[in-house]
Parts: sequence; C-alpha cells; structure tokens
Amino acid sequence: MVYLALLVCFMASILLTPYVKKLAIRIGAVDQPNERKVHIRVMPRLGGLAIIASFLIGFILFTPGSVVEFWPILLGALIITIVGVLDDLTELSAKVKLGGQLLAAIITVMGGVQIEFITLPFGERIEFGYFAIPITILWIVGITNAINLIDGLDGLAAGVSAIALLTISGMAISMGSIPVAFMGLILLGSTVGFLVYNFHPAKIFMGDTGALFLGFMISSLSVMGLFKNVTLFSLIVPIIILGVPILDTVFAIVRRIIQRKPLSSPDKLHLHHCLIRLGYSHRQTVIAIYALSALFSLAAIIFTRSTMYGSVITMVLLLVMVELIVEITGLISENYRPILNLVKSTKVRSK
Repeated sequence: MVYLALLVCFMASILLTPYVKKLAIRIGAVDQPNERKVHIRVMPRLGGLAIIASFLIGFILFTPGSVVEFWPILLGALIITIVGVLDDLTELSAKVKLGGQLLAAIITVMGGVQIEFITLPFGERIEFGYFAIPITILWIVGITNAINLIDGLDGLAAGVSAIALLTISGMAISMGSIPVAFMGLILLGSTVGFLVYNFHPAKIFMGDTGALFLGFMISSLSVMGLFKNVTLFSLIVPIIILGVPILDTVFAIVRRIIQRKPLSSPDKLHLHHCLIRLGYSHRQTVIAIYALSALFSLAAIIFTRSTMYGSVITMVLLLVMVELIVEITGLISENYRPILNLVKSTKVRSK
C-alpha cells in the first residue's frame, strides 16, 4: 500500500506539473530575473500547486478515514496555500505573509497539534502547559520560513524537503506514528515527482506556494510524529533533521540584525550563494547541500539509536559541522565576519 501510494503521488506530480506550468504562464505567475536571483530568464513559479494537488490525490485515495484526525493540518495547509498562491501572483508584503502563516499555525495548534511535554532521562516529565501553544506556533512558523528562505536554487528546497520527509517518515514508523509516516511518504512522492521538472536546469519553480506548503507540512508532521512522547534528548531530533535550513535562517537573521536591515530584506549571502561564489556550479552546489542535509538526517537517526555518550559524541560532530559551515561562509563575505567572531568568542568563554 505504501509503495503504491508513493508511486501514484509521484506519477500524479509528473503528469500535473506541465499543466500547472501552462497555467502559471497564462495568469502571469512568473518570476522575473534580477540582481539577487540566480536565474536569467522569466520562469513560471506556481509549481507548488502540482505538489499540493498530487498530495491531495494520494491522501483522498489512500487515507480517506484520516480527515478527522488531520483536519487541523489540512485547514492550516489550505490557508498557507492561499497565501502562497496570492504571493506568487501579486507578491504580498512580508507582514501579510507572516500574518497568514500565524493564522495557519494558530488554527493547527488550537486543533491539538502541540508540543505538550518532554520526558527527562530519569523518568520525570515536564509539562509545557499554556507555553505549548506559543512554542508550537514558533516552531511551525520558523520552519515554514526556513524552507522558503532556502528556495534559492533549482531543486534546492524540493530536494532538502524530500530528504527531511524521508527521515521524518522513517523515524515516525519506528515510533509507531504510522498515519504521520504515511502522510509524509505521500508528500515525499509528490515532491520528488515535481523535482523531475525543478532540478537544474529548472522548467518551473515551486514558488512560495510550494515552499510555504512544504515548510508548513514538514513542521506540522514533525510535531505529530516526532515531538509526541519524546525524551529530552530526542526533542532536538527534528531540529537536527532540518539543520541546513534552520542554520541558514539563523545566519540570515543575525546578518540582517548586524547590518540593521529588516528581517524580511532579501540578499545573496545565503549558503547556496556563497558556495556558488566559491566556484561550484549550480548543480554541484545543490548536490553539496543535499549531502549536507543527508548528513544531518543521518546524525538524527544515530542520535536516537545511541547511548547517552553516543548522543553527546554525535552532537559534538554536528557542532564541528556547523563550525565548518560558518568558516566557509566567513571566507566568502565580510558580512559573515561578525557571526564568525561571535562563534569564536563563545568558544573562548566556554573554555
């Protein structure tokens, strides 16, 4: 059943994407090239609709009885889709986009999708109580924007999302969250099918419609599948899985604060831009970030299967990986020097 669902969503996405491309061109949902973008020609950017439509086909065909269980996520996803489509058509302001994301997150959280508690290693449990609501809203909105921000090269957001979905689904199965895993797998099939047209040289962009939808779904599914009944150590597993987009977003926030720019202001200083300026080709950069994402996902799996000492070693290796990323980006732009100095000063104080 799982393999059939994956295949159906994959084929549906392949079949629907060309029609979505024609629709995007017809209604003017196109991405114009400019100085901060990598592409040099006009590109249709409503491709996320193919991912969403394929996902819905798989959901209706294979999980019809799960509508009641997943209604908070589906309703939130509907709002996110509307925001994404409007942005791809008219380029909404940052405040309006954030408002739509908050509304979708609030509805999802109030529907019961919450990070409610953690279990300490010695068996005690910490209940978040009312703090569960703002914590979960922050997580959903943060990851939604992280996936959106990393969508800067052909196939980058789709590939990173696919790796995250595969990891989350596999770990959800091991934790007994079968419905969540199934949702993740049909979304994986839809995303990989779209990636056939989105990998470099891309024929269509997913746009904010796809990036926001994928970010919202990944964040929501991780709450339902990985955050429920977890220990203190495995609390950070979803953060590790999404390490690349989270780090890129954190760096972007710090960079813009240092430069005294609005947090929503765009630039060409993201990790993928820096790798291209290092001399890597478009495809090489995307594949390198795929590999980095896969390493973070592998680390998350090892983390959950290790003893306490093994988990600590894994965390140390991850911190070394983060340091390497900071060093690489620091070599590329002076704008990263404050971040590099901040990391080094933190090391000195810790010693």
